[in-house]
Amino acid sequence: MRKALRSVGAMALVALLVLGSNKANACTNVLITKNASADGSTMISYAADSHVLFGELYYWPAQNHPDDAMLDIHEWDTGKYLGQIKQVPHTYRVIGNMNENQVSIAETTFGGRPELRDTTGIIDYGSLIYVALQRAESARDAINIMTSLVEEYGYYSSGESFSIADPDEVWIMEMISKGPNNKGAVWVARKIPDGYISAHANQARITTFPLNDEENVIYSKDVISFARENGYFDGKNKDFSFADAYAPLDYGAIRFCEARVWSAFRQVNQEEADKYEDFILGESEERMPLFFKPQNKVSARDVMNIMRDHFEGTALDMTKDAGAGAYKVPYRWRPLTWEVDGEEYLNERAIATQQTGFSFVAQMRNWLHDPIGGILWFSVDDADASVYVPMYAGIQSAPHEFAVGNGNMLEFSWDAAFWVFNWVSNMSYSRYSYMIKDIRKVQQELEDKFEQMQPAIDNTASTLYEQDPELAEQFLTDYTHNQARITVKKWQELGQFLMIKYLDGNIHPEKDGKFLKNEYGNPHSPEYPGYNEEYYRNVVKDAGEKLKMKEVSQD
Repeated sequence: MRKALRSVGAMALVALLVLGSNKANACTNVLITKNASADGSTMISYAADSHVLFGELYYWPAQNHPDDAMLDIHEWDTGKYLGQIKQVPHTYRVIGNMNENQVSIAETTFGGRPELRDTTGIIDYGSLIYVALQRAESARDAINIMTSLVEEYGYYSSGESFSIADPDEVWIMEMISKGPNNKGAVWVARKIPDGYISAHANQARITTFPLNDEENVIYSKDVISFARENGYFDGKNKDFSFADAYAPLDYGAIRFCEARVWSAFRQVNQEEADKYEDFILGESEERMPLFFKPQNKVSARDVMNIMRDHFEGTALDMTKDAGAGAYKVPYRWRPLTWEVDGEEYLNERAIATQQTGFSFVAQMRNWLHDPIGGILWFSVDDADASVYVPMYAGIQSAPHEFAVGNGNMLEFSWDAAFWVFNWVSNMSYSRYSYMIKDIRKVQQELEDKFEQMQPAIDNTASTLYEQDPELAEQFLTDYTHNQARITVKKWQELGQFLMIKYLDGNIHPEKDGKFLKNEYGNPHSPEYPGYNEEYYRNVVKDAGEKLKMKEVSQD
């Protein structure tokens, strides 16, 4: 593999492509089919990772539009105006990345060949997602809408992988534009086989694909011929690989991107995934398959925990090297690559990361009415230290705590979920090994409650729906808004608790969340945890005799 890949020095290019734009540019998706899930639902997950993306829940109500209506398109990453497209007569309600028909779409940017970027196009990847969600009735419908839009208006963005799902089918589609003033895009969409899961993380993953299976594979008519014309491929059609032609691997793509896919696969089928550890370390040419069969059925809670991964228990475990410090912090501040004495090194890039704007697990259930069957389990900030709150497809508005306009990246708001969760997580990074245990207690308490209440909420909403769909939606809206408010309040209280408990590097003893007092009613003497032995040994190794206690002569 080392001979087949570009050198580690090429990582700067990968970092530019993967991390260079402003918004959701270094993300992770996991895709779950019906017979791979514990309850028969389909699921896709998404972490929108960016250092300047404010985590909030987007909301568009269903609307009717006049025949001559036009829609302004602004680039999702920057807000730049790109042009106008024709509006459709009716658009569907959209809650975050799920619409009222239980269609959900997520993405990761792989960049690909830079010369193929079409800056004359009107549709960027973010607009493609949210316009399609407002128009699509199914996953296949969304694919047709997205590909038709770029064909008509041009594709402004670089290479993109999309997760597209409805209650019955889960698809991955990969797309890249064809260069300046060459309207359209080349693309391939593959349906994930039922009973399997897939994942992608900023690297194109569709390699070879069946050329005559319209039920499971759809692709642009020129996806192979365009690659031939540009010198990206010269073999037989059956051997054509989209990823190899349009986004060739290098070591950075493997270590920063494919490693996250590997870690996700490993959590559902460790035995099979471990065969590809050498590939992740750049020591094998055997690529991972596009999809894996899990050893056990996967629940929504399982997917949430995948989104909290830092390579724990693997050769890339971020809590194990010196960069984790004394408190086993699984985070590394950017940049991803750095130099010492002329040699280039890297920081691992895990699924869970500090710069996440928002994250979700979209769950689609075909046995329930759409407003009830669709749940967008939504969180903001670092998924590891956040809570997935249920946002039903039938809600009539976004909760205030998660709503657009409540705070932004430069305006702190004490009732904005994004800022409250960031306050707690950033506090925890200084004493992670201690604080994460306290965070987990509250996180699990809330998510356990949501899970336990879900059957009753579903049943009540279903009963109301049979009487009056509007009444069911109002019930779901009230429930969702209440849970959002309770969650943010709990997290405010958690932040205050952590501040007191770990004040000034000490640990103030507590029991069941109540701080202990001495017999006089004053604070109990704190514990002084210091550091672990490994940390002290490293200090001794570095400082030598300077810090050694010495006997002083009394003569």
